[in-house]
Amino acid sequence: MSEGLSAWQLIASGDAALISIVRLSLTITLAAVAVAAVVGLPLGALLALTRFPGRSALVVLINGFMGLPPVVVGLTVYLLLSRSGPLGEFGLLFTPAAMVIAQALLVLPIIAALTRQTIEDLWREYRDELTAMGVGPTGRVATLLWDSRFSLITALLAGFGRAAAEVGTVMIVGGNIEGFTRTMTTTIALETSKGDLPLAMGLGAVLIGLILAINAAAWGLRLWSEQRVA
Repeated sequence: MSEGLSAWQLIASGDAALISIVRLSLTITLAAVAVAAVVGLPLGALLALTRFPGRSALVVLINGFMGLPPVVVGLTVYLLLSRSGPLGEFGLLFTPAAMVIAQALLVLPIIAALTRQTIEDLWREYRDELTAMGVGPTGRVATLLWDSRFSLITALLAGFGRAAAEVGTVMIVGGNIEGFTRTMTTTIALETSKGDLPLAMGLGAVLIGLILAINAAAWGLRLWSEQRVA
């Protein structure tokens, strides 16, 4: 009971360390989702609208990567960014940038797979109209992405949830350095192992609250936008 009370006191008092960790976590997660969305949305749409040799294998691969083990992604990015790796000269290992890259790779298959399914369903509905109008491949992608923008919010939220809850990947490539690469999830794991439960519980409550708040805001925005369009 006292630990739970201490956790709420940390939140209510605006503890500087807690706020710093939350700010860094949100920055990294939102950046990773944005990077993954820039690649994943058009990739998913292209897979839905085009046919080429090996497409089925690529779809299966992307769907399979939705459950990609985070530590494998972390290890891969670590090897790429380490001093002996091909990207080691950029000095990104154990920085927030490395964490963004790793989380974006985790989120990318989720966004691409969900986008492909959404656009594929929509294409069946609008295929005749777009074909009759002579809309090219690029125009089809842009049109269907825009028309399904409300449905694609779900894909982005799924990606955000995956990135926000990640521990293993960011710990491997970020190093869990205090004040620099320590996020909410890695701090929760560390402080729990040390027995500092108030901070761990406080961050856990904040993490759950943020995920619920962002999902509620996105859902409200979707309903409001749909009502305006209607």
